[in-house]
Amino acid sequence: MILAQAAAGAGIAKLGACIGAGIAAIAAGIGIGKIGGSAMESIARQPESTGDIRSNMIVIAALIEGVSLIALIVCLLALFVN
Repeated sequence: MILAQAAAGAGIAKLGACIGAGIAAIAAGIGIGKIGGSAMESIARQPESTGDIRSNMIVIAALIEGVSLIALIVCLLALFVN
């Protein structure tokens, strides 16, 4: 009985880690898509500031990728560490 509960708990924890990794990846994709769309719209409105907008877009996209990578690592640690 106790072993079955422990196995079920471990299975649910692994399922939660996988769902968390998927949510992190989807959220990062949505965030970077919004950044790209907004940057293209602002470049279309002010073409003379293309360089500044592009550099800010790249920095923000890198920060989002960093946060999503940390989230994926946390999910993988939850998956493999008992």
